[in-house]
Amino acid sequence: MKQDGTLQVRGLSTGYRDRQIIQGLDLPELRAGEVHSLVGPNAAGKSTLMRALAGLQAASGSVRLGGQELVGLPLAEHARRVTYMPQTLPQGVALSVLESVLGALRASSTGDPANDGMQASQRRAVAILERIGILRLAMEGLDHLSGGQRQLVSLAQALVREPRVLLLDEPISALDLQHQLRVMRLVQELARERGMIAIMVLHDLQIAARWSDGIVMLSQGAVVATGTPAEAITPASLAKVYGVQARVEHCSRGGLQIMVDDVL
Repeated sequence: MKQDGTLQVRGLSTGYRDRQIIQGLDLPELRAGEVHSLVGPNAAGKSTLMRALAGLQAASGSVRLGGQELVGLPLAEHARRVTYMPQTLPQGVALSVLESVLGALRASSTGDPANDGMQASQRRAVAILERIGILRLAMEGLDHLSGGQRQLVSLAQALVREPRVLLLDEPISALDLQHQLRVMRLVQELARERGMIAIMVLHDLQIAARWSDGIVMLSQGAVVATGTPAEAITPASLAKVYGVQARVEHCSRGGLQIMVDDVL
């Protein structure tokens, strides 16, 4: 189902009891159907920002989706619009892959098996497992899976809910090259098909540049650079944020080639 709307983040502040991580942060307007990547060094505030956008961490300021304010919404209401995929699945969950995806669907307002019928919900869960390429794992227990397989199951749990905003925290960190490519392509395809806004935390800048409509580069909880990949990823921004001397070349297919020559 195709969604409409934009995501606007203005003056967002969040942190922990003893310190503020993000103070008064603004993001560029994010449009339906787009893929955006948050990049930056360790401890830049990327995961903290994602948790605040997901409603999992107390925040002040404004986060508006299609004109509706999300800050202050009850978590259940927030989760119907925004789905968050954490870096890892919890351990010790005695469920099969299919059961876990059905559980994620049950937790959303878009697919409660009690209302939609178990067969319809199973078809929806099976369809997303097949599209990700892990249908063969449907009856496997979660605790029997590799780290990469668990990451793909976590992606299935997020996608089956058909959110308006999809937040993915390092979704390819445990995947081999083939599955990295498949996941990035799938996220881009589904964003376009559904009119979904996808926001990812990525460490690989070349992957981020290839698959993202926009880049937000963070450092110490602040936005340092935004724009298209070519606008945001520059020798100057890489020097400022990562402390490296680098060259950025534009490839014939529209991607970027980043070559790091030295540490500053």
